[in-house]
Amino acid sequence: MKAKEIDHSRLDIHHFVNGFAICCFSIMLAALPLEPACADTVEVRIEKMRFVPEVVRVKAGDTVVWKSYEKRGYHTVWFQNEGVAESELMFPGESWQRKFDTKGEYPYICGPHPHMVGRVIVE
Repeated sequence: MKAKEIDHSRLDIHHFVNGFAICCFSIMLAALPLEPACADTVEVRIEKMRFVPEVVRVKAGDTVVWKSYEKRGYHTVWFQNEGVAESELMFPGESWQRKFDTKGEYPYICGPHPHMVGRVIVE
């Protein structure tokens, strides 16, 4: 019986192709962001005539939702220093949201109750 000869030139090409594929895959993995790409949503409760918590820290791209847990009355969220319009009136159980794309500090008040203050810090 004669031993079957192996064509080493084909093996070298096979190893080259596999090595190249692994290298490309490694480069693609290294290019992926370390943190998840999905944005978070953070809730600020409106209760007992206060924003709770008064200060929230979020990442750029996150959304803050203000929800009224009051039993009666209405509130708004107003970023007065930015010169933007006040949110719609929020009655008990209603909410309003805003997405924050730019790093910075964003103070706000409740238009009808300016003693109610809060701040969003975007990192």
